[in-house]
Amino acid sequence: MEQLNLTQEWDKVFPKSDKVEHGKVTFHNRYGITLAADAYMPKNAEGKLPAIAVSGPFGAVKEQSSGLYAQKMAELGFFTLAFNPSYTGESGGTPRYVASPDINTEDFCAAVDFLSVQENVDPERIGIIGICGWGGMAINAASIDTRIKATAAMTMYDMTRVTANGYFDAEDSEQARFEKRKALNAQRTEDYKNGSYALAGGVVDPLPEDAPQFVAGYYAYYKTPRGYHPRSLNSNGGWSVTSLLSFLNMPILQYACEIRSAVLLVHGEKAHSRYFSETAYGKLTGDNKELLIIPGANHTDLYDQMGVIPFEKLKAFFEEYLK
Repeated sequence: MEQLNLTQEWDKVFPKSDKVEHGKVTFHNRYGITLAADAYMPKNAEGKLPAIAVSGPFGAVKEQSSGLYAQKMAELGFFTLAFNPSYTGESGGTPRYVASPDINTEDFCAAVDFLSVQENVDPERIGIIGICGWGGMAINAASIDTRIKATAAMTMYDMTRVTANGYFDAEDSEQARFEKRKALNAQRTEDYKNGSYALAGGVVDPLPEDAPQFVAGYYAYYKTPRGYHPRSLNSNGGWSVTSLLSFLNMPILQYACEIRSAVLLVHGEKAHSRYFSETAYGKLTGDNKELLIIPGANHTDLYDQMGVIPFEKLKAFFEEYLK
């Protein structure tokens, strides 16, 4: 396994809880990429605990939103793991700043591998939480990994849909996708010629005066002390541009209708991205699926606003389905 250089000091964007034990761990996925994670456990916990793996948002790192969720869920009685996806943050993999619908779904499954063999975890009681773009990855993981007993997707994006179709499906045409493919493949040639991968997609800075609310929301989280982190892709230069090619061709919610385990979708009433959760909910079947809309909340409120994120609901959901 690749040896990672993990930061030992507390460098999260949220304060450390005195109610949990915290430590850094590594694990690997089936592609041989070593992933870095923060493990959280309730203090004085005994026996085998239910466990939850957490990742997201898309372009964030475990020192941001996913770590906040993991720490809070540990306070509520779960063994939790906030991990960086492949190629990002403290995790391994080269080239850097690559996203992949397949590999990033696998990252969730690899986290389940790790949790399944921990002495203080019950392998029959493992769930996952995906935030923003990792909400879609989490649903995809639940559709393939029968070890996952419960999934919560928070303020989710379907990154394959928005890449292929544009926001609100405004670019859903063969010609529009052809133009995207043409531009992205031209970028591949340039990247190969230059010997490096062009980056894009970091949050715009400075913020334009006429920026839409959701762009202003991203700026308020990623570019201010509220959520800025030096390893975050969204706080800085963004992703490898050509990562988008695989998202054009691989719809990740293809088999969402076959998920038999429990799924909870949580979205803000005023989030621009709300339609992703509503569509995903329409694909889910069975009587263990739920869509919860938070009144008045926008997309990034569910990143870190403790008075908005329904942690008691998450606690009840995971306690019910990780019995």
